[in-house]
Amino acid sequence: MMTQKYEDKASEEFARLYDESIADIKEGQIIKGKIVQIGDKDILIDIGYKSEGTIYKSEVLDSEELKVGDEIDVLLEAKENDLGMPVLSHEKARKLSGWVNIVENHKEGDVIEGKVLRKVRGGFMVDVGMEAFLPASLSVMQDFGGADNLPGQRLSFKIVKINIPRKNIVLSRKEIVEEQRRDEKRVILESLNRGDIVKGIVRNITGFGAFVDIGGGITGLMHITDMSWGRIGHPSEVVKVGEEIEVAVLDFDKESVKVSLGLKQLTPSPWENIEEKYAEGSVVSGKVVNIMPYGVFVELEKGIEGLLHISEFSWFKKYGHPGERFKVGDSVEAMVLKADKEKQKLSLGIKQLEKNPWEGVEERYKVGDRVKGKINAITDYGAFVEVESGVEGLVHVSDLSWTKRVTHPKEMLKKGQELEGVVLNVDEHNKRLAIGVKQLTPDPWDEIGKKYESGTVCEGVVTNITNFGMFVELEDNLEGLLHVSEVGLASGQRMEDVYKIGDTITVKVIHIDGVQKKIALSSKGLREAKPAQEKAPEAPPEEKPAPEEPGQEQEENK
Repeated sequence: MMTQKYEDKASEEFARLYDESIADIKEGQIIKGKIVQIGDKDILIDIGYKSEGTIYKSEVLDSEELKVGDEIDVLLEAKENDLGMPVLSHEKARKLSGWVNIVENHKEGDVIEGKVLRKVRGGFMVDVGMEAFLPASLSVMQDFGGADNLPGQRLSFKIVKINIPRKNIVLSRKEIVEEQRRDEKRVILESLNRGDIVKGIVRNITGFGAFVDIGGGITGLMHITDMSWGRIGHPSEVVKVGEEIEVAVLDFDKESVKVSLGLKQLTPSPWENIEEKYAEGSVVSGKVVNIMPYGVFVELEKGIEGLLHISEFSWFKKYGHPGERFKVGDSVEAMVLKADKEKQKLSLGIKQLEKNPWEGVEERYKVGDRVKGKINAITDYGAFVEVESGVEGLVHVSDLSWTKRVTHPKEMLKKGQELEGVVLNVDEHNKRLAIGVKQLTPDPWDEIGKKYESGTVCEGVVTNITNFGMFVELEDNLEGLLHVSEVGLASGQRMEDVYKIGDTITVKVIHIDGVQKKIALSSKGLREAKPAQEKAPEAPPEEKPAPEEPGQEQEENK
């Protein structure tokens, strides 16, 4: 009887102690539980309660690594379900503890480690102790070859936003990657030197060059002119996208992270010994590769082109455009006129392969010789006369007439006309020959000076009216200038209101310059002009005045 009483009392005491122990377990609490059994889908957990609880195996991230006896955090959602078992969740425990850890120990802008779990709409879910969202725009997924390769990667992330009311976190990889790339660029740029040979991959090709990735996020430009010593039409003729190549570092800017690269610099410049290879005066052969308005470019070898200027085509024939003589692909034999290694320029000529018609011209033509030729061209300042094949002389407009005022050579000459003249000057070195037409006759200005001495009064015809005066023709091809100051206009009058071209006007010679071939006139105090269209009425026979003595009228006008 005593034994039974003692057993009942012990049982009550055990029940009391057990109830006290489980009374500390509260719903919503995170508890350490021990794994009792691992099934295919469930894991049996002992939390020290009346009975064990279960969690889904899928809740545990690394469930394959678990074993019986391991401890694991679980959240007690309810003390009992319909079966009398506690309702547990490892995932909720993990999220809650993770959230608390982040809120207490991290802030926006901090870097945190995490594992990319899965792809979701608009981005990825990342385990950082709880699930956080990584937007696709901030994932830099291209580093892994696309979005499908990102899950499973353990990476560093920057916390962009912590939303406490909603208990969610937004992450970014972009800032981490950009900082890493900046560091890599700085390291590479610090070690980079002009002239270095580096490996790179062609990422893009444009019309003006190619962009080459030389590592560390640094992409340099290789300009089309630095791809080949020879002429190329497009960069794709030399490199292809995705191709790995070696290039030379030509220049770089650490601040702007700009790098200039070159391919042709890996081989010696063909211009190195240009002055020995293509000595001045040597004859070379090549092919026309480009035509410009001022000449053609002739390729002598890969990377060496010479300019054949249009002025070096012929000694005597004039070309309006190089295309009249050459086309791309033509073979050319030419003489080297000048080679410049520093400027990488080569001047060529083909007329030098023929005899220069100007050689000995000073022996063939002397000053004072009479020559004949055909007018090849007329300009504002004169006419070019071909006196022999390849030799032209210039007849300046001032050498066409002793007395006639010629404003343009076309007033007296026309293209194709045969012309005779006198050699005035010969310059073989500068290829110039001056010819005069008026010199075929004696200079009449000595006689003109005697005929129109100062004070002579005569009549003339107005041929031109300008703002500074009028030109008056005294006789055929002989004009004088009546300056506006010598017209004698009344206040407010204008010459064009008083005089018209063709009017006959009485003038007085006030100065004659036989050197400058000029006559200065005046009309002050003389009779008014007679219009060209009117004639003075004839007096009736009975009223005709008696003949005057010679010189009488002139004396009266004086």
